Amino acid sequence: MYHIDFNKTANLHFIGIGGISMSGFAELLLSKGFHITGSDSHDSDITEHLEKLGIQILYGQKASNIPDNTDLVVYTAAIADDNPELVEAKRRGIPTMVRADMIGQIMKNYSNAIAVSGTHGKTTVTSMLSHIYISADTDPTISVGAILDVLDGNIRVGNSPNWIMEACEYTNSFLSFSPTTEIILNIEEDHLDFFKDINDIRNSFKEFANLLPNDGLLVINGDIDNYAEICPTHGCNIVTYSISNPECNYYADNISYNNYGCGSFDLYVNGKKAERVNLNVTGIHNIGNSLAAIAVAYTQGLDHEKVLKGLEQFRGADRRFQKKGEVAGITIIDDYAHHPSEIKATLAAAKNYPHKNIWCVFQPHTYTRTRAFLTEFAEALALADKVILTDIYAAREKDPGDISSVDILLELERLGKEGYYISSFDDIENFILKNCVNGDMLITMGAGDVVTIGEELLSF
Repeated sequence: MYHIDFNKTANLHFIGIGGISMSGFAELLLSKGFHITGSDSHDSDITEHLEKLGIQILYGQKASNIPDNTDLVVYTAAIADDNPELVEAKRRGIPTMVRADMIGQIMKNYSNAIAVSGTHGKTTVTSMLSHIYISADTDPTISVGAILDVLDGNIRVGNSPNWIMEACEYTNSFLSFSPTTEIILNIEEDHLDFFKDINDIRNSFKEFANLLPNDGLLVINGDIDNYAEICPTHGCNIVTYSISNPECNYYADNISYNNYGCGSFDLYVNGKKAERVNLNVTGIHNIGNSLAAIAVAYTQGLDHEKVLKGLEQFRGADRRFQKKGEVAGITIIDDYAHHPSEIKATLAAAKNYPHKNIWCVFQPHTYTRTRAFLTEFAEALALADKVILTDIYAAREKDPGDISSVDILLELERLGKEGYYISSFDDIENFILKNCVNGDMLITMGAGDVVTIGEELLSF
């Protein structure tokens, strides 16, 4: 396999360079002296940014896009085997590397490589760690799956051994990584278009944990069912955290919330009260997220005052209970939640935020997930006062014709909740303007393009 070595630069070509992840790594490698070219289906703000950095980008997929002097072609798992550029690279004998393998190669250049995993919360905890490690003057390199104000984007290029990034379990991509520190936030059923069942998912996380070296660090949620089964079989340092079990190494007690649902708590470390922690993000789930971030930072010896200062400065990542603005007295929030557990956490947090009625516009993400969690989606959405359902966002899937948002609506009606199915975004916007009142909260929710509904309302 080709090895990416920061001490030996090369000419790299990225197929699909406009993706938020691929673009970040292209920018990182450019900063390390690599010559980068790329292609994408169309231009965007991301590709325009890369072009301003000096990266040549060609639009459309064709064999001639690959420069003659290319040393390596990088592509995402979404690129088909018959992609003209991938076919051409193989015809010419140019080494190729899928994105997950590239990430693993990059991580080997950092002696403190922190990988944040879990079914939920990866982006938030990576964002928290970003604020903490920047506050502590550690000059980290960071890759996060959302736009973060402190980074002015989704990537930060540092000049230290510290690397912080998300580690997604989908298609087992995180098994290609090379972490020295891991966080495992939670393990639940998801991505059932790839995994067989929860045991298959747990096995992948166990394999991920076993990637750690003997002197590595695993921070794991002690509330995970039989978490010890996931831990490595070798002798790395294992640290637990919990919001319910005081026997864990890091524990939150005496939890309270301000008028906007932001939490504060007494931090206990190994059974002893340490300090009061104040957050500027909503919900009890973010108290758990902060415990994971604190556990890594404290275990790695960061100054406690700077850690807590960094946490206080974190006010949320893009699309994570993000206040977009107000229109006609209606507070518009956007959230990326697309799994029942995430929906429950977001709507529970919203209860502590000022509101009359909570309206939730939910866009289900993929047919597979909708079918797998049909009842659970309805039960989670029932925490809202009123629910509007859009069509399912297909993402990588084709419509099988046997599942739709109407099925969720029927489940909601069985629970006695007020719900509506409206297929057109324009019709949803008009419905909201007619039916929401001053003081209501509107949450656009989902991993697709539902965010545009709130943004359009704010432009009226």
